[in-house]
Amino acid sequence: MATILVVDDELGIRALLSEILTDEGHSVELAENAAQARAFRERERPDLVLLDIWMPDVDGITLLKEWGAAAQLTMPVIMMSGHGTIDTAVEATKYGAMAFLEKPITLQKLLRAVEQGLAKPTARTVVAPALRSPSERELTVEAAMTGNSSAVVAMMPLSLGPQAEQSFELDRPLREARDAFEKAYFEFHLARENGSMTRVAEKTGLERTHLYRKLKQLGVDLTRGKRAGGN
Repeated sequence: MATILVVDDELGIRALLSEILTDEGHSVELAENAAQARAFRERERPDLVLLDIWMPDVDGITLLKEWGAAAQLTMPVIMMSGHGTIDTAVEATKYGAMAFLEKPITLQKLLRAVEQGLAKPTARTVVAPALRSPSERELTVEAAMTGNSSAVVAMMPLSLGPQAEQSFELDRPLREARDAFEKAYFEFHLARENGSMTRVAEKTGLERTHLYRKLKQLGVDLTRGKRAGGN
């Protein structure tokens, strides 16, 4: 049984995560803001922290930086947000987070992230990117993206199909990292929609002509989804 600290300003989120994790046999501590989270960390060291980014007093990234600067980032931290982007995920991992989950968080994704977090060795206390090992500079993103933006961005494999995986190296220019992510994102939707540009445009919220130009720019194989669908 692990002690998990849930930090979120939304009562409903705290209650839901507490119920799920308690049912899994964990001991759950709750904090509704950064001040309460700080106080708990001063008293104890949780085995894992689920930390919301957008909070009214101090945001989660700032709290993460504080823990790192005070050598208190000795536990895995999973960031949560309803407005996450790839840039936010990169920033979170830069300052020591081991994963990033975007709300609404599904049961399967939550439990998998928690399991992976608890399986990791003691979290690093040095958060400077230059001091990390090559494996820690790798950010992988699970593209479980749907039309309602119910996505999970975490340090997990990016699922482009039943067996396909892709990872993204952070030790590269931001533009190249973005292009790699966008290419994988569009390839995922093309495979999912059997190569239908119309459905992909609807899912991604792009006008069809703009989508086609974007795919050509990224070097996406437009026949990939059709071949996958025909197998």
